Amino acid sequence: MESNFFAMMSRMKYIERWALMRNSQAENISEHSLEVSMLAHALAVISNKRFGNKLNAEKAALIGLYHDSTEIITGDMPTPIKYYNKEIQGAFKEIEKIAANHLLDMLPQDLRDSYESIFFKEEGEEYLWKLVKAADKLSALIKCIQEEKAGNTEFISAKKSLEDGLYKMNLNEVDVFLDEFLPPYYKTLDELNYSN
Repeated sequence: MESNFFAMMSRMKYIERWALMRNSQAENISEHSLEVSMLAHALAVISNKRFGNKLNAEKAALIGLYHDSTEIITGDMPTPIKYYNKEIQGAFKEIEKIAANHLLDMLPQDLRDSYESIFFKEEGEEYLWKLVKAADKLSALIKCIQEEKAGNTEFISAKKSLEDGLYKMNLNEVDVFLDEFLPPYYKTLDELNYSN
């Protein structure tokens, strides 16, 4: 029997992010999800190596890879609308849950349970999911930095809001990333290649 799951996942590249913003470089959810996956993995590794935790960094990467896949069905809801008030936020969470189940229903039954824990939080994994959320915000912040470097002032307030939000998360792993790994995003390619 045919399964539509992966064919649907391949459509992530058609969903553009930052719909209300003027972009110098377009970004789709496929590109964003790859970056979130790498960042979530990095935050979990930092957590394990620097703070003595025992998080599953590979699972963090997988959650990051699929974290926006429901937007294949829902589209990318702009942040100001999605978080306008508690009612809209709650309604959108319910829509995302329905979309996730719809995508999971596209898998053969014997494979579905292997993907459910990537789409839905399991007990005891709250901290891992919090790191994925931080990775999502970091990716958005990196996009703001890249737009700023391209001379686009459209992202200035989004950048400030994301920075504030990341600091308010009070996560040691995020502080390490912001201190050690974020500054090089301001460098040119030549500076990245020859500055160590």
